[in-house]
Amino acid sequence: MSVADRWLNRLFSGGRVVVEHVIAGVKRCRIVKDVLPLTKDGISDLVMEIACGLHNLRVSCRYPLSAFDLLSLVDSS
Repeated sequence: MSVADRWLNRLFSGGRVVVEHVIAGVKRCRIVKDVLPLTKDGISDLVMEIACGLHNLRVSCRYPLSAFDLLSLVDSS
């Protein structure tokens, strides 16, 4: 295997690890792990969208913005 092939392989495997961690984070919602018994069109897509939104919320709240001050947004006069 050439040096360029090894470099590309390492690059792809690093990206794959990130994607696998995100999928594992989404699967914290049990409804995504199990077989969904709902048969209506679009329900499984909606469930996945909600699970992804919950994952994004959890990740964004992991390191809250320290510069954000809610009281500075309210006019005190």
